[in-house]
Amino acid sequence: MIETVNRKGIRTKGQARWLIHLFPLPALVIYTLFVVYPIFSAFLYSLYDWNGIKRGVFVGLQNFITLFTVEPFNEMFWNAFRHNALYFVVEMIMQNGIAFGLAFLIYRKIRGSGFLKIAYFMPRLLSVIVIGFLWKLILNPNYGALNTILEKIGLEEWARPWLGDPDTALLAIILINCWFGIGFAMLIFLAGLQSIPEDLIEAARLDGATGWRMLWKIILPLCMPAITIMTIFTFIQAFEAFELVYAMQGSMGEPFYSTDTLAVYFYRMAFSSGAGDVTLGLGSALAVVLFFIVGSVSALSLYLMRKREVQH
Repeated sequence: MIETVNRKGIRTKGQARWLIHLFPLPALVIYTLFVVYPIFSAFLYSLYDWNGIKRGVFVGLQNFITLFTVEPFNEMFWNAFRHNALYFVVEMIMQNGIAFGLAFLIYRKIRGSGFLKIAYFMPRLLSVIVIGFLWKLILNPNYGALNTILEKIGLEEWARPWLGDPDTALLAIILINCWFGIGFAMLIFLAGLQSIPEDLIEAARLDGATGWRMLWKIILPLCMPAITIMTIFTFIQAFEAFELVYAMQGSMGEPFYSTDTLAVYFYRMAFSSGAGDVTLGLGSALAVVLFFIVGSVSALSLYLMRKREVQH
């Protein structure tokens, strides 16, 4: 009797284990449908010529050759690539630098740190489309709040068409994106700072480490996992920049392609340019190139930073 009960219990546990393995299946199906399948489709589409949305003859790597060697495609590619690189550099310095400083102040438990944590994260709760629309109003050269404030305080010579000037349009969008992302980066850095054992901090203080020496020699090395995560996340975000640029400047990278990014250029070639039967193939080739840029640099950065974490 006992043996029969034990067998039933073992059978029930085995069935429960199989049921547990089935729970991730819906998420896996959705991920495969909307992430894995489009990636493989882009690889496949990049190897063919296209007549609108109808697949033509197999052309091998010709779309990639055209993308890098034929004008204006090669010029547009490198122009957009430079903008993505600038996106990454400014975000690393401005967004992540300010976010780490704010996280460090909250970590030191200054007065009102709980309120500041919520306040800095608030912009992240808004839609990117809403952010783009609001900042277009603020930067409007005729009735925008920014130029109005500059005129009121006697700095009217600083007022300009921020989004209409090729020299300022991209930088304005990048800084808006930094403002939008500071809250998220701050929380990542704060989590890294709070994971540092207090006994290590106290031991460092007893050894005479204070101020910048404490920050540079103790806190930053121990916070490297959070810095690694944010560096890779910032790189991916910078090289996939699309929503805010599209919301504020459309798919043409206006003015004069000064706000063009690789993702916007891909969208324009694959869906909205009407450039003939090669467009979808070239767009897919660009998507593949972008995938390899993001994937390879992210993997290499993760490897190098993990080695640094182990050394520390």
